[in-house]
Parts: sequence; structure tokens; C-alpha cells
Amino acid sequence: MPDLATVVDQRAAERFCEEMARREAANFYWGFIALPRAQRVDIYSLYDFARQVDDDADLDGSAPRVERLQQHRRRLHHARPGDSTDPVMSVLATAIERHAIPVAELEMLIDGVEMDLTTTRYATWPELRGYCNLVASVIGRMCVRIFGFRDPLALERADELGIALQLINILRDVREDAARGRVYLPLEDLARFDVDVDALLCGSAGPGWAQLVAFEAARARQHYRSGLGVTEYIPLQAAVCVRTMAGIYSRILQRIEADPRLPLRQRASLSTAAKVGVMARAWLAAV
Repeated sequence: MPDLATVVDQRAAERFCEEMARREAANFYWGFIALPRAQRVDIYSLYDFARQVDDDADLDGSAPRVERLQQHRRRLHHARPGDSTDPVMSVLATAIERHAIPVAELEMLIDGVEMDLTTTRYATWPELRGYCNLVASVIGRMCVRIFGFRDPLALERADELGIALQLINILRDVREDAARGRVYLPLEDLARFDVDVDALLCGSAGPGWAQLVAFEAARARQHYRSGLGVTEYIPLQAAVCVRTMAGIYSRILQRIEADPRLPLRQRASLSTAAKVGVMARAWLAAV
């Protein structure tokens, strides 16, 4: 039986993970709250770890970005429940053990984020899809492991949904990514619709931009429809979580489809009331 100090430390670590997720997960948090508490805490720790890795690839700091990502790999291999010095890894270590999450999948996430240090362009959709698999689909797979699933098809559907949500992220964040010198949309697609890369980096695009956005949105919708099938293979509360998160992203995509130049001006987002509405519809769809 664990001693009181260990229990207290773990509760404090869980509260840390919840507070970080509430602060940082502007869209995903609305889905997380549909889960039973134990799953919710595990999902918080997974999200928080991914957030920390992503931030260390983007933000300036005293240590080189590559070294900071290597430190995250070391965190994975030294993770243990009850580690009071690293609350995120303390909770995530418990989740890894409880749900048999392969550490290799967490390593894949770091591999994907590390690509951002050296890759600022993707020539083709298959290249970009490979990146999406690493930074998004693998997270979906780990979430499904935490949810529990009835058929291995759930993992494949999670892959598809991850691709859809990441592509929506890419459309939403065009302006922010350009400020970092990054263009994620495939160069072959930009050329197809006569969108100039240099112009895009400067915050503008030619008349083909609307057609490009429509093309990428249709691709995201195709993966979204397939990926949402994951809800057929997971428990009801987990399905509500997924439908809420996916529904929020679908609404963001709707905003971009209605105003294709919006991502050139600002990041598309939803109001709190709109997110509550998506969550309510997710519950109604489940009952």
C-alpha cells in the first residue's frame, strides 16, 4: 500500500496536469471533461507532455532546441510514478503502465516535432501526411489506448482523424507558421493553384488561394469522415470526448471555408458558447 506522502504527491501531480491542460488546451479540453476521472487525468498528462515537447521546438531558450528534445526522450525513459520533480511524467508514467502505451509511440511524437527544426517545406501530400502521422495520428492512437477499444480498427480510424485535425490546424495557422518561415501546405498544391510561396510568407496570396483552401478542406473532410468512425469502437463517454473535439475543429474548418482569406489575417477560433454548443450536441448524439 502506498504511503500517504506518495499519494499526496501523486494527487498534486494530477492537479498540475489538469491545470496545465485547462490553461493550454483551448479546444481539446472541452472534450476531455466528458471522460471518467481516471481517463481524464491520463489524457491530461499525455496532452501536457505533447505540449511541452512542441513548445520546446518552437520557443527560444538557453539550451539548443535539439538538446531540449533529447531531454524529453530522457524523461520518457526515466519516467516513474510519484516523481515529485516532474509532475507530468509522474502521471504519464502511470498512464503508460495502466494502458500499455508503447514508449515507441511517444518517441514517434518527438520525432515528428523534431522535423520542425529542419523541415520548413513539404513537396508533396505523402510527405506532409507522414509528418501528420507523427505529430497527430500517433496521439490519437495513444488516446484510444487510454479510452479502451473493441476492435483494432479503432487505431486505424484514430490515424485518419489525427490527419484531419492536423490538416485543419495547418489551415488555421498559416499566418503563425509563415512568421516562423514555415509553409506546411504541399508545394505541389501551391503550384497547382498558382499560389506563390514567397507571397504567402509575406501574408498574401494570389487569386488561386480560395481554390487551394477548398481543395485542402475537402481533403481534411475526407479524412474526418473516415476518422470519426473511431467512435464506433470506444466507450460512450470517450466517444463524446472525440465528437466534441472533432466537432470544434469541424466548426473552425467551416469558418475557414466561409472566409478562405481568414487564415492570412488571423487564427480562426470559436467562442466559449459555440464550444459548449458543440459539446451539447456530442452528448445528444450519444444518447
